[in-house]
Amino acid sequence: MFENLCTLPLQAEVFTTALHPTEPLLSVGLSSGHVETFRLPPTASGSSDDDSADGDTSIMSDGKGMVDTVWQTRRHKGSCRSLAYSHDGSAMYSAGTDSIVKHFDSQTGAVISKLAIPSSTSRADAPTLLSVLNPQALLLATDSGALHIVDLREGGRPSRKPAQTHFPHSDYVSSLTPLPPSEESTSGFPKQWVSTGGTTLAVTDVRRGVLVRSEDQEDELLSACFIPGLGPKNNRNNGVVAVGSGTGVVTLWDKGSWDDQQERIIVDGVRRKGTPPGGESVDAICVIPQEMGLGKKIVCGLGDGGLKIVDLQKRELLTAPTLRHDDMEGVVSLGFDAGNRLISAGGRTVKVWEELSELQGHTREEEDEEDSDDDDDDDDDSEGARGAKRAAESDSDDSDDSDSDGVEAMKQRAKRRKEAQSNRLGPMGAHGILGFEGMD
Repeated sequence: MFENLCTLPLQAEVFTTALHPTEPLLSVGLSSGHVETFRLPPTASGSSDDDSADGDTSIMSDGKGMVDTVWQTRRHKGSCRSLAYSHDGSAMYSAGTDSIVKHFDSQTGAVISKLAIPSSTSRADAPTLLSVLNPQALLLATDSGALHIVDLREGGRPSRKPAQTHFPHSDYVSSLTPLPPSEESTSGFPKQWVSTGGTTLAVTDVRRGVLVRSEDQEDELLSACFIPGLGPKNNRNNGVVAVGSGTGVVTLWDKGSWDDQQERIIVDGVRRKGTPPGGESVDAICVIPQEMGLGKKIVCGLGDGGLKIVDLQKRELLTAPTLRHDDMEGVVSLGFDAGNRLISAGGRTVKVWEELSELQGHTREEEDEEDSDDDDDDDDDSEGARGAKRAAESDSDDSDDSDSDGVEAMKQRAKRRKEAQSNRLGPMGAHGILGFEGMD
């Protein structure tokens, strides 16, 4: 279904990525504290080149495109944990283990403002996630489990102090997924979101706080995405949330029914020698854009570097093709850029994938049949790609040492997750299958 177009090597381990909403821009946040923005070639369908106008050939795969660095800088003294574009793509936000959020111009990288992450103790509270909920609110989650709502109404500039702080989970927040606005919404922007943390799912409203928490799922919930157009038989347009777990299972939750999961799909259920019961963790998840015409499908990034595709209409895992981001490192993020290319990141690489053209027609025919059935039922050092210097606020650390503490913290967190998973599941394993030591 997808073919790998190119692999971008990075100078340090990637912790986070962000994709521009309308342009082919990819930004990465690294363990060294650096942030770098790449410009990908335009897609064939968007090119003015007559040779590529038929849209059948990728500009990148035919050797006519290049990936350029727009700008790069050391943004944080510790590792860069999270990145987010504003709704219109004109600005960006980054959060690092130096407990600072920075607001900067997405085209130049020049810093506009800063925000110190608040902490209830004498020890600094490091961030885990950033998400721009709407043009007025930035969501900031931290290691302590705090979820801050930061006001952006002053021209996109974060307020000095969070407007609200909630604690939707007893553990750190592992994912943030905005829910679509209701039919009664006058702004057209999200005001609610789903979060996962530890073994629970929660829904929070920007005006009313935490609305509901799920029952304990007895499995760590790590990633999530919203899929419109799916739901109960009498309410197909309701939408569902797909949640990736620490044992290789994707659970489906009907929008509005947040007490417990509705269905389970095993994405990776093979127990390997030396690993806890269950499969590889689903660390990243994203929905395939509807405009690609491939149906209701999601892509899952696993802890072993594999990529799996799940058909949510058929409730099954696609056994082919076999895709792999890396043989050693897990996938930390997944997303589709403005040209509907899949971007995977993990270890020291980013990979760009494009849909296989020879499979497009067949897949779309299958989807038409399914639809028919349903109807019946430091910044002053920063330089551009050509070495052009720019003036920027001086806040970078002169040291080039990478944030080894940040990398180690992430690895320790994964180790604790595996140990807790093993203790919870016992000898019967994640899927009710008896496991024996020393057997694959």
